[in-house]
Amino acid sequence: MLGSKALLVVDAHPPRALGAGDEFQGVKVLSVGKDEAVVEVKGAQRLLRLGEAPVSVGSRGGSGKRVVLVADSRGHFINSGTINGRVMQYMVDTGASTVAIGRPDADRMGLDYQKGQPVRMSTANGVAQGWRMRLDSVRIGDVEVLGVDAVVTPQSMPYVLLGNSFLTAFQMTRVNDQMVLEKRN
Repeated sequence: MLGSKALLVVDAHPPRALGAGDEFQGVKVLSVGKDEAVVEVKGAQRLLRLGEAPVSVGSRGGSGKRVVLVADSRGHFINSGTINGRVMQYMVDTGASTVAIGRPDADRMGLDYQKGQPVRMSTANGVAQGWRMRLDSVRIGDVEVLGVDAVVTPQSMPYVLLGNSFLTAFQMTRVNDQMVLEKRN
C-alpha cells in the first residue's frame, strides 16, 4: 500500500503503483483501503489484503532470471515471496550474511529448523539459541534459488531478512529507487 495506491505485481512485471480506476495488464483497481485493495480480473472482483500471497508468483520451477524491486518511502526493499513454497514477507538486507527468519515465521512456514545446527545468537535481551539450516527454495517473483543457508532466530521479526546467502546468486544493480537482481549462471 502506498497511500491511495496499491503496489501490484502482475504476471511477473515490475511492481506498479495503481490507484482506483487505474488498469494494468488486464487488472483494474476498483478501490484502495488502508490494508487492502479490490481489483477486477477478467470480470471477477478480488479482495487483496496487505501481506497475502500473490495470486501468481510466476511460472512453476522459477525459470526467471531477473527481478526488479522498488524501494519503499524509507528506502527499504520489502515485498513477498516464498520459502519452500510457503509465503513470506521479506526485506533485502545486504549487511546480513544469511537469510534470517524469526521463529514464529519459521513455525508458520512449517520449517523443521529444530533439526538444524544449534547456534548461539546475541540479541537485545542477551544470548539466545537459534538454528542454522538449509532452505530447499527461496523465490521472489519468478526467480528461484535452491539450497539457501538460513538462520532461525528465537525472537519474532517483522520480515524475513534476505541476506547474502540468497543475494550472492545475483548481480545487483541499484538505480534510484529500483534494485535489479539478475541471476548469475
